[in-house]
Amino acid sequence: MKNQEVTSFIEGLDQEWKVEVCSELRSMVHQTIPDAEERMQYKKPHFLKNGKYTAVISPSKAAVAFTIFNAADLDFPEGQFEGPPERKTIKCKEGQTPDYALLSDLLSKAAQALV
Repeated sequence: MKNQEVTSFIEGLDQEWKVEVCSELRSMVHQTIPDAEERMQYKKPHFLKNGKYTAVISPSKAAVAFTIFNAADLDFPEGQFEGPPERKTIKCKEGQTPDYALLSDLLSKAAQALV
């Protein structure tokens, strides 16, 4: 279910490429986890399944970061993600296109354990 606060946040980003990437990431989350709940928390869009964090979109000055939670048991491609085992983050800079299929697959696997 989409949250108006999240929509306003994404539409209000300072660069069009960030709006596009964040919108695509948001759509990918909802396609991957149809019952995902979204809300603004810590001034960033957070996504939850069964009340537990699954992902967060974090735009910054030069990049858009996407973090997948509950990631300790997943195999991530080397060199693309950073962070501790329980949450992994990938950053996308202007001109780069995230691998949405890869992110969806990882997110799906991470969310399966959230019952």
